[in-house]
Amino acid sequence: MAEDKKSAKAAEAVEATQEATETLQEVAVKEETPKQDPQEFLKEFDWDKYEEGIERVDDSKLEEFEKLVAENFVDTADAEVVEGKVVHMTDREAIIDINAKSEGVISLNEFRYNPDLKVGDTVEVLIDIREDKTGQLVLSHRKARTIMAWDRVNAAHDKEEIVQGFVKCRTKGGMIVDVFGIEAFLPGSQIDVKPIRDYDQYVSKTMEFKVVKINHEFKNVVVSHKALIEADIEEQKKEIIGQLEKGQVLEGIVKNVTSYGVFIDLGGVDGLIHITDLSWSRINHPNEVVELDQKLNVVILDFDDNKSRIQLGLKQLEKHPWDALGDEIKVGDKVKGKVVVIADYGAFIEVAEGVEGLIHVSEMSWSTHLRSAQDFVKVGDEVEAVVLTLDREDRKMSLGIKQMTPDPWTDITSKYPVGSKHKGIVRNFTNFGVFVEMEEGIDGLIYISDLSWTKKIKHPSEFVNVGDTLEVEVLELDVEGRKLSLGHKQTTENPWDKYADEFAEGTLHTAAVTDIVDKGATVVFNEDITGFIPSRHMEKEDGKKITKGEEVEFKIIEFNKDFKRVVASHTALFREQEERNVKAAKKKMAASAEESATTLGDANSALQALKDKMEADAKK
Repeated sequence: MAEDKKSAKAAEAVEATQEATETLQEVAVKEETPKQDPQEFLKEFDWDKYEEGIERVDDSKLEEFEKLVAENFVDTADAEVVEGKVVHMTDREAIIDINAKSEGVISLNEFRYNPDLKVGDTVEVLIDIREDKTGQLVLSHRKARTIMAWDRVNAAHDKEEIVQGFVKCRTKGGMIVDVFGIEAFLPGSQIDVKPIRDYDQYVSKTMEFKVVKINHEFKNVVVSHKALIEADIEEQKKEIIGQLEKGQVLEGIVKNVTSYGVFIDLGGVDGLIHITDLSWSRINHPNEVVELDQKLNVVILDFDDNKSRIQLGLKQLEKHPWDALGDEIKVGDKVKGKVVVIADYGAFIEVAEGVEGLIHVSEMSWSTHLRSAQDFVKVGDEVEAVVLTLDREDRKMSLGIKQMTPDPWTDITSKYPVGSKHKGIVRNFTNFGVFVEMEEGIDGLIYISDLSWTKKIKHPSEFVNVGDTLEVEVLELDVEGRKLSLGHKQTTENPWDKYADEFAEGTLHTAAVTDIVDKGATVVFNEDITGFIPSRHMEKEDGKKITKGEEVEFKIIEFNKDFKRVVASHTALFREQEERNVKAAKKKMAASAEESATTLGDANSALQALKDKMEADAKK
C-alpha cells in the first residue's frame, strides 16, 4: 500500500512538472539540498522500469520534487482568489503574474478606485477561467475584491469591528456607503443620535461605521454611525447621571421641539422641558420660545429613581413675575391687558408678563342672565378692567369689566317705576315664565299667567319666541333683590270686562262645537271666549247628542270673569220651555181651583145671612 501511494504521488508530480517545465528552470532549490535540473531529472528517469516496478525511485528525490512544486506553483482551480503581481501595464490593461504557466490580463477599469496602480504592486485576483479557448488564463480583480470584501464585512460584523466607509450618495430613507467595495445602506436614523435635517452634508465624506446587519440571501449590508456615537455617549451619560442634583443648572442644546415640550441634550442625557415650564407667560407652542439646536441654560426640577427621565425648567431661572409686580396695583385700580385664554366660565387677562387675572362671566355684564364668555371677548382682545380682588401670596387676581360702566340698577326706580310701560327682548324661557331684557344689565320676569288675558298657556314657547320684542308693564320692583316683575297682558284692556254683559248668564249665542272632550265639548264663541258644554247639556230635543262641527244655539248658564270660565248649554233651551209650560199649567189649575172655592163660599154666606135674619124676626 505504501508503494502504491508513493507511485501515485510520483505520477502527479511528473504531470505537474511537465506542465511547468519552463517555470521550474527559473526556480532555485534551497541551499541544504543538491541542485538538479528538472529536465535532466525527467530525461534520466526510466518510466518503463517505474511502471513495471523494476526500479524504485528514491524517497528523497520524490520529496525534493514535491517541495519544488509547492514552492513555485499555485493551484489554478477555478473561482479561487490568489495574490498576483503586476508585471506589465498598457493604456487599457494590466498583466498579472500568479506563478501559473501563463500570465493573466485584467482591464484597468477594474482598478479605477486605485489610480496609483504600478508595476510591481501585489493585487488580489480571482481565477475566473483556468484556460480559455486560446489557452489564456482569465482573471478578475473586481470579483476578487467582492469576495474578499464580503469576507471582511462578515468578519467585521462577527468581531464588532469599526470599519471605514465612503458616503456615496443619498437614497430613500438614508445614505449609500461604500465599505470594502460593497454598497451598504446607512439608515437616516443611524447617522447620528440627534435628528438629521440635512443629509447632503454627509455626501462624499469618509466616516467610521459599525456593521449592524447582513442579509446573506439578498447580499444586503446595513451599517450604523450612531452605534459608535452611542457607545461614547453611554460613558458620558453614566458620568453625567451620577452628578445630577435637583436645582442644578446645566447647559444643553435643543434636540427636538414638540407640541407639549422641548427635549434638551445635556451631553448624552436627554431631559424634557414641559411647555408650562418654558415661560411664565402662556404660550401656544414651544417654538415661540426656543428653536432647534439652540444652546441654553436649564435647571433640573426632578428625575425618577434611575434618572432616566429628567424634568427640566427654563422659566425657573428667572424671577417670578408676581414677585416683580409693582405695589402700586391694588383693589379698585383699572388695569389693561390682553385676553390669553377663554373658558365658558370666564376669560384670563394677562396684565403683565406672566401675571394673569380672571374675569368671571358674571363680572362681564350687569345682566343677571348669564352667557358664555365668548359672547363678550375673544383671544387677543385688549381690554380694560377693574381689580376686584388681589392675593399676592396665592398669586391670584380677579377682574371685572362691567364695573367700567355705571350700575343700571342705580336709578332703576326713576327709569322703570311701577305701572310704566316699556318694550323688551325675550332672552330665555322657564316653565313658569319668560325673562325679558329691558336693557343691558336689567332683566325682568313675566309669569306665564301674565302673558294673556284669555289664552290658557302651558309653556311660554306657545305664546312667544326667544328674540321677540314684547310690550310689558312694570308690576313690581325689588331694588335690593334686583328683581323686576313684568306683565304683558296688562298692556291691553281686559276683554273679560267688556264681555261681562255680552256673555251674561241667560244670553243666547249660536256657534259650532269645536272639540269633544271627556266630560263635554268646547265652543269658540270668538277669539277671546271659549265656552265649555257639559255632557248633560249637549242633548238635543230629539234625544240625540250634539256632534263635533255641528252649529246650534247655546245659552250661557255661567260667566266667571275672575276665573275666565264660561259654561253654556243647549239642552237648557228646550228644557226651559218645558218648565215654562209646566209652570203655566200649574198656574192655570191653581186659578181654576181658587175660582171654584170662591163661588161655594159666597153661597154659604148668603144662606148664613138668611138664617140669621129669620132668627132675629122670631125673637121679635
